[in-house]
Amino acid sequence: MTRSANSSATVNPPQSIIRQAATAHQQGRLDEAERLYTHILKEQRDHFDALHLLGVLMHQRGRSEEGLGLIARALAINARSADAYANQGRVLAVLQRHQEALASYDLALALKPDHLEALVHRGNALHELKRSAEALTSYDHALALRPNYADALNNRGVVLQGLRRYDEALASFDHVLALLPNNTNLLINRGNALAELKRFEEALASYDRVIALQPDHVDALYNRGKALKELRRYDEALETYDRALAVRPNYPEALNNTGSILWGMKRLDEALARYDHAIALRPDYADALYNRAGVLKEMKRLDEALAGYDLALSAETVHPLAFSGAADCAIKLCDWDKRALFGSDLNEHVRGKKSIVSPFLLLGYRDDPKLQLQCAKNYIDYIVPAPPQPIWNGQTWRNDKLRVAYVSGDFNSHPVAFLAAELFEKHDRSKFEFIGISFGMDDGSEMRRRLVAAFDRFYDVRSISDSTVAKLLGELQADIAIDLTGYTQNERPAIFAHRPAPIQVNYLGYPGTMGAPFIDYVIADKIVAPFELQPHFSEKIVHLPDCYQANDTKRKIAARAPTRQEAGLPDQAFVFCCFNNSWKITPEVFDVWMRLLHQVEDSVLWLLSDKGGAGRNLRAQAQRHGIDPSRIVFASQMPPDEHLARHALADLFLDTLPYNAHTTASDALWTGLPLVTCIGVAVAGRVAASILHAASVPELITANLAEYEGLALKLAKDPARLAAMRAKLVRNRDTCALFNTDRFARHIEAAFVTMWETWQRGEKPKSFSVEPID
Repeated sequence: MTRSANSSATVNPPQSIIRQAATAHQQGRLDEAERLYTHILKEQRDHFDALHLLGVLMHQRGRSEEGLGLIARALAINARSADAYANQGRVLAVLQRHQEALASYDLALALKPDHLEALVHRGNALHELKRSAEALTSYDHALALRPNYADALNNRGVVLQGLRRYDEALASFDHVLALLPNNTNLLINRGNALAELKRFEEALASYDRVIALQPDHVDALYNRGKALKELRRYDEALETYDRALAVRPNYPEALNNTGSILWGMKRLDEALARYDHAIALRPDYADALYNRAGVLKEMKRLDEALAGYDLALSAETVHPLAFSGAADCAIKLCDWDKRALFGSDLNEHVRGKKSIVSPFLLLGYRDDPKLQLQCAKNYIDYIVPAPPQPIWNGQTWRNDKLRVAYVSGDFNSHPVAFLAAELFEKHDRSKFEFIGISFGMDDGSEMRRRLVAAFDRFYDVRSISDSTVAKLLGELQADIAIDLTGYTQNERPAIFAHRPAPIQVNYLGYPGTMGAPFIDYVIADKIVAPFELQPHFSEKIVHLPDCYQANDTKRKIAARAPTRQEAGLPDQAFVFCCFNNSWKITPEVFDVWMRLLHQVEDSVLWLLSDKGGAGRNLRAQAQRHGIDPSRIVFASQMPPDEHLARHALADLFLDTLPYNAHTTASDALWTGLPLVTCIGVAVAGRVAASILHAASVPELITANLAEYEGLALKLAKDPARLAAMRAKLVRNRDTCALFNTDRFARHIEAAFVTMWETWQRGEKPKSFSVEPID
């Protein structure tokens, strides 16, 4: 606060008393100062200095409304005091009356244009009013008058942070820290700017300086925990948050963040308890409500998760991903009433950017490539709001062999691994070097061991940060880095946002565009992504000659298939099956299935079991269609080879739309089980058609649901035709393009060479097709 003893019209009582009061005030002897100001005002009720300074003192004592009234009385006596207007602005700001505070600062500056405190606090008011550019101008004016003005430098840095101009913010904080090296608030602000720049190690050092000065500084501990979490040093992060909670046990943000760490460590019950504690403290805490629902969803408690997301959606500040989480629960539950409600709002949420929708979720709702591109762009802008400094800056090099890094969170017992393992083994080592970068868990499986052996070099990077993984790729001088995960579970696109490689590719794991400016190509084929779809892809489309999907001809089928009785199937029934995840089942497709059950006597529908409640809802839907719920049979989870063996018990695989069977389609054809699909518009709905073409059975592809239903009914009613189709699949297995991994490897390698040659010529990425290699 500005404290001045301006002359009043009457010099009575003596100026010595007002000076004595002001000195006591400045030295913090507030009781003495108040007594003297009050004494003066008893003698002269309109004494300007006594009114003004007593108003400041009342504000300092937390009696801001009373202080504001006293300062107003002083200004009624002397409206020419810049200090009084500046102090009135400070009180108004504390009372959250920022527009009035701004007007008061402007009056102070009209009287005294170089009033430093008024300039700085005017900037603060403008910042509160979201007028950031004007706030910067006000701070810059103050700094022109006093270049080392600490408050102006610090507050300028805070505004720059809000504008995402983190480098400039950091420069401002560094400037003032050179003057005040042990100022804890400045060190925390500096750490926060470094964290936004993804320079987490440096941020950590800044927070550690605070903790060295004040070991129990709760904000420094909290921010240190955040930095450690980003560095994926989860045990240390948890310990740091627990230190913060020892200082402040009821700290909702720290409880929420520890919940997230425990969630990442798969300690789900403990995570839930932390979220519950945070919500008990702050019932409207959107982040904790959203995260709690996410844990419940992972625990397969989908009804509770959906209710949790609804709470997050009703919070005063709605979590940007809450709508997406709720919509995901609806389709996982096969709750079609709720699915319809969420589906009707999807366009508004994506196109209108009302919230952030998971691109992977959208694939299950919409067969719309244009909407999928917008959704992906929205999502990547949300998770990577400020693109980090690129690691690759345009330089070219030539390795002895073309160096390709496959980057994935799924190098374990996962569908992507089941497809691609043999591709990694079949790659041509005379011309290429292949590196595996794994950020998923090591599940100790046979598949994990096989994958590690398949690469020339293999790195487990799950415990290191995105920026460190990107630096590793840069140090390895990978010519091509391939994201095999995309926007599926365990996603880490921020690795690629650092641009660690000159050529970056979206392949296999995510069937759609990533909408990311740092991904150059998507590997596809002419069926899944015809060049007509290029306007709806941020990447350049590359066509492989047969099918874009790799396949593993070493996949094992257990020697013994279970009996129908063991699988819970009737001995004589016609078995329609669909081993896709239940969230892919839509009301429109299910309606077709129910009509087929009506028309094919004694038939059953065999689906994968689901612990989240989908099975209950599907059986209820069957009953609404007049189908005995017992005709819906659920297959339990079992090892991959045994699952493949039980395909022999099914008669016909019925595909889904808008998200087809992908790995499950290859599984069915590998076992000789015919699959009927309906081709969609976007990639996810065209994959099965591509697979069937490459398996040389295009006759199983239909153009609409009416054709799909008709073909399925014909095959179910014509045992000889169905048997012939099964025999054809068995004959084709060793000769068709789909299961020719050597041929596939040569084609994708040819694509890599074309990408590399384009880069070496200094040309921008462009769409192209790979010529077939015999």
